[in-house]
Amino acid sequence: QVQLVESGGGLVQAGGSLRLSCAASGRTFSTYAMGWFRQAPGKEREFVGAITRSGTSTYYTDSVKGRFTISRDNAKNTVDLQMNSLKPEDTAVYYCAATPDRGGGYRLLHVYDYWGQGTQVTVSS
Repeated sequence: QVQLVESGGGLVQAGGSLRLSCAASGRTFSTYAMGWFRQAPGKEREFVGAITRSGTSTYYTDSVKGRFTISRDNAKNTVDLQMNSLKPEDTAVYYCAATPDRGGGYRLLHVYDYWGQGTQVTVSS
């Protein structure tokens, strides 16, 4: 079992930055790939980015490439999402998720076994 708790959400003006953090319980954190997803009101949950278990590879959806960065610290059981140059369309509830790292499929919601409760990010124009 893995429990995930996100933090760091809030209200920011367009062009600003936020850093989300996800803290994981359990001793097997380093065996999981970690993903970030978001869900805006009235829309489906969508992939934002992911990082492999070792942290050597990251993946992003096109709309956040060059603005968002995922990192992890396996010693601290944390994964962060640094969000820069935020836009109003980034407004959503952001979720971190964990999946045993099988070498692929990181963009797919259904491969993730564990989810956090979500944290609200609101970007004002």
